[in-house]
Amino acid sequence: MEHSGGDLALIGATLRSNTGETTDATAILIRAGRIELVGTDAEIADAAAQFAIPTRDLGGATVTPGLFDSHTHPHWAASVTAGLDLGGLETIDELRAALAAEHARLPDGAWLRGWNLEYEAFEHTGLRGDLLADAAPGRPVALICYDLHTGLATAPALEAAGITGVRVFDDASEIVVDEAGAPTGELREPTAYNLVFDAAPQPPHDEERDGLRDMFRRLAAVGLTGGAIMDGKDATVELLEELEERGELDHRLTVHHWHAVGDTDADVARVVSEKDGAGRLWQTGAIKLFSDGVIDTGTAWLHEPDSCGDGRAAFWPSWERYGDVVRAYHDAGMLIATHAVGDFAVSRVLDVYATLPARDGLPFHSIEHLEVLSDADVEQLRGSGVTASMQPLHMQWRSSDHSDSWAKRLGEDRSHTGYRVRDVLDAGARLVLGSDWPVAQYDPRVGMAWARGRHTPGDASANVFEPSQRLSGEEALLAYTLWPAQARGHADRGVIAIGAVGDLTVWGADPVTTDADALPEVPIVLTVVDGRIVHEG
Repeated sequence: MEHSGGDLALIGATLRSNTGETTDATAILIRAGRIELVGTDAEIADAAAQFAIPTRDLGGATVTPGLFDSHTHPHWAASVTAGLDLGGLETIDELRAALAAEHARLPDGAWLRGWNLEYEAFEHTGLRGDLLADAAPGRPVALICYDLHTGLATAPALEAAGITGVRVFDDASEIVVDEAGAPTGELREPTAYNLVFDAAPQPPHDEERDGLRDMFRRLAAVGLTGGAIMDGKDATVELLEELEERGELDHRLTVHHWHAVGDTDADVARVVSEKDGAGRLWQTGAIKLFSDGVIDTGTAWLHEPDSCGDGRAAFWPSWERYGDVVRAYHDAGMLIATHAVGDFAVSRVLDVYATLPARDGLPFHSIEHLEVLSDADVEQLRGSGVTASMQPLHMQWRSSDHSDSWAKRLGEDRSHTGYRVRDVLDAGARLVLGSDWPVAQYDPRVGMAWARGRHTPGDASANVFEPSQRLSGEEALLAYTLWPAQARGHADRGVIAIGAVGDLTVWGADPVTTDADALPEVPIVLTVVDGRIVHEG
């Protein structure tokens, strides 16, 4: 049965309320899922005793509003990460060895799935399934790259999906073929690679539901109390409804339905008709679109071509159609997030957003990623009202000598325009942070450490990328708490104040004053969602 909000009293705390007010308060009372009182230990203890509410003495631990990941894919991740983690395997031989070991472990007939595949191993050959085939002879192998924009399949997997050559897609997806027209195994963008993943055996319903439940519990263990799901579909909403009814939903969520380029006006109308779907801890009413792809495969949309001559095409065959779709969702009162990695993509999305009429009482839209920005793009953000949703921890794949595929594509000069979070803030734009999990680690402590330090946390010798773009400790926390709430129009979230939702993260040390390199190791003492303790460290 669905949970109602919980009752909880916390005393002996150091509070970071995000209200801008100076206070000597050290305690919080939550009733029915909302903060009812903020005060001294004695005041809260007395009130808790009056209502027989359980009380926790935190012994000086720091309490912040609950952390919110502004760009995540937990439903997708629950499926994708069920396979083999290929992260850190940088050569074909290393990949073959890992696949061979998994092949020996799996029963006959099972597919071999893998995720977190990096591009570097294929730098000189291109992504080719035949390079891996002998590691798992006869077995379908389906892998996905770390950025979730490219898949790689061996011949048995391609055969199972009925892929024999080139296909024409509504968007920029592509089945890559060789000179003879035979598929190489590389599948660019979701519409192409989902042909393979949809052909693989699917988990039973109960397993999928429980996998999503367990995923939210993993997120709670690192202090996350909620997030914006950026790949929502009908099945996602149905699972959230079921989990909440079973009393097993421990996360506060905004579901952005994924709009595919080929979706029709009828598809738009159907999503709009369901925009008011909501439970106690989840809501719809949001949409996710793509304007381009990623830099590593040449599918990002750039002001100037990349070093391979790519980067000058939008994800949409008709950019006018993108504008029409955005206007339809905007007029319906929905919140729009558009993926835009390349600098020209950001500029073109801003152009479209600028044509939209004002909506009283409703938040404005976001752009997701903004990996590279020209000075003109930063200025275009100024005064636009657009939220910049960014992930500085994606810099973990950059190399100090610019030998990584991202930097090679951009060139050394343009790579220095990456992840300009400080410039975005200084331009007056609202900034929110997230992980893009499972693209990168979901741990917000890691995300904040990268935003503050711009280098591998805890490695004193690590290269610092564009040190002028570093955020302060307070800014990094705000970008995971208050600013995401403001971006979604929620006055009762992201703060510790009377009437706010009872979503809290309790830290073993102050996340603002703790050195960025030490931040990932700060213990999460409690994670509280809707007044209920959903994780205890």
